[in-house]
Amino acid sequence: MDIYIDLENLLKKKQISKNKVCTACHLQRTQFNNYCKNKVSSMDFAILARLCECLDCTPNDILKLQ
Repeated sequence: MDIYIDLENLLKKKQISKNKVCTACHLQRTQFNNYCKNKVSSMDFAILARLCECLDCTPNDILKLQ
């Protein structure tokens, strides 16, 4: 089993733009796109916490098993 980041679907579900999330979470757009496209090998817990707060969700909504 692998863990993957499912931000693209969550953003669509919540109807929130990438720009809004980047601004609220203090992330660069390039960095956020890498998370959205699963191009990271590890996830910073501080970023995960900020994303959860911004998107009003839990880590289970962002991280999925495949």
